[in-house]
Order: sequence, then structure tokens, then C-alpha cells
Amino acid sequence: MGTTDIDLKPEEFALAASEAVSDAQKRSFRDAAEVLANAGLSGVCASEEAGGLGLGIEFARPIVAETGKLGLQWPLLETLLIARALGDSPLASELCSGARIATWALQGSLQEGFAGQARHAEKSDWVLVAHGAEAGSGAALLDLATVEIQHDDALDPENPQSWLVLDKAKAKVLAELDAATFAALKREGHILVASLVNGAAENALNTTATYLSARVQFGRPLSAKQAVRHLLARMRLLQEAANAGIERVLEADESGCARQVGSVLANALSSAAFVLEKSIHLHGGMGFTWEVPLHRALREVRKFDAAFGSGGLAQQVGQDFIQSV
Repeated sequence: MGTTDIDLKPEEFALAASEAVSDAQKRSFRDAAEVLANAGLSGVCASEEAGGLGLGIEFARPIVAETGKLGLQWPLLETLLIARALGDSPLASELCSGARIATWALQGSLQEGFAGQARHAEKSDWVLVAHGAEAGSGAALLDLATVEIQHDDALDPENPQSWLVLDKAKAKVLAELDAATFAALKREGHILVASLVNGAAENALNTTATYLSARVQFGRPLSAKQAVRHLLARMRLLQEAANAGIERVLEADESGCARQVGSVLANALSSAAFVLEKSIHLHGGMGFTWEVPLHRALREVRKFDAAFGSGGLAQQVGQDFIQSV
């Protein structure tokens, strides 16, 4: 399916995704898979032979951003990426149809014997794990029924991260990704993670602005106070800069080459954490209540930051820049 033939616009997918994601949030984990698949979201980037739409990652970006805004606790980001990477494999068809759910371990490898930071691994069917720790390695798709899962609730007791104990003799390999395919998946994954946390921050900023305009103290809304307005302006500036970076990295540079995504992801994580923390602060104690659960989004951002080394991305970007000059 080509965009030149049907004139699809990525931003339209956010509107279409909103209703399906909202519906999925009310369902069980397995029923949510069916809802998202029936809406066509799981296979947006998968090949047409596998039952997908065969669209580029720019169409997945607004969908994933919408899941960040709405706080969807389901590995749609990972399922989108893995279904795309599997090409016309029957496994991709199972992901597109919602029959199976896949996640991605952002840390560890088969070579090391462990993997971690795999969202919702305890409820998923498959997990993608790197073969080795080196940058040029491929990856394997494993059956989670053959993997020992240990929970880590240090950052999020409600939705703990999972550590996987990988025994090569026991773990069942369903598919292999070569180094080039896995490298492309990681790059696109970084873009989508940046989009997800950016979406979470956008929702927090909008929620905070609405709250401050309605909350009246001493006869004036809180949003009328200069200090509050300055902070909101700074939050909006960071949010717009992060969003512009995500949109720009989707386009080739002046030489026709792919742009570096590390700085974009590092900036999105940093900006989202700042916006969410300040949103919680401006809400007072309400930011930690179930009525205004901004803390849930902050946990999600912190989990991704931990998965990429808790500031390690920014350090690597700096090192790469120094070496390039």
C-alpha cells in the first residue's frame, strides 16, 4: 500500500487510534490485543503479505504518541516494531491479528544469559532479545513460555519490569533477525519510545494548564500568576522542541542520509521527565492521586530512561560528537 496512491496522512492515525486505545484500556490484556488488531493498529507497519498496511514508521509515530497520552499499559510499540521486522513471516500475521503479543527486552542478550526491561513480559507470548552485547549483533524472537521471568518492581510496583533468565538449551527460538534488520528495528524503536514519552508529557502539560486555569486562589486563577506562567511556558518550549526533533529525525539529512536518533531520544526522555515532574508539582498532592495519576506516566518515562542507562544516552551523544570533530 503506497501513500502516493491513497494520500494518507500520519496525523489522521492519531485520531483513529484514540478511540481504539480508549476501548482497549477497559479490556483485559488479551481482549485489548483483539481490539487493537481489529482497529488495524497492530499491523500498521507490517507487510501486506502478513495482513498489515505496509506503511512507514512515520505512521506508527502518532499512534504510539496517542498511547502515551492515554497511558495504555500494553506493548503496542513493541508489537508494531516486531511485526514489521518479521516481514511476510506467519509470525507477523499472528501479531497483526492479535493472536499473539510480543515485547522487546531493551537490555541484556542471549550471550549474557539474561535480558531485562521487557515491558509486560509476564503477559506477553514472545520476546525479542539481542544475540550479543556488541552493537552489530542480530536478535532472536523467543517463546516466553520457555523463559524464566523474574519481576522487578523497584520503579513501578503496579506494572513491574521483567528480567529474563535465558538458558540457550531451554529457550525456544521462533525467529532470527539479522544484524541489519535488528539495527533498523532499534533505530525505529528509539523514535517510537521518544514519541511515547513525548505523548505522555503532552497529556500532562494539557492537564496541568486546564487545572491551573480553573483553580482559583485569592480571587484569581493560578494560571494568572507570573511564576506559574513562566514555568508553563518553559514546559511548552521543551515539549515543542522534543516534538520537532522527533519529526525532523524521520526525514533524511542534507546529504540524503538517516539522521542520528540518540540525541532525539535523550532529549525526549529528559524533557518528558521535567514536564511530568513540574506537572505533578503544580498539581500539588493531586499529582499522586488516582484522580490525576501523573505519577504513572512519570514511572513509565523513568523505566525507559533506566533501560537506556539512566542518562547514558546523553553521555554517548556527547562522546560521539567529540569523536566526530
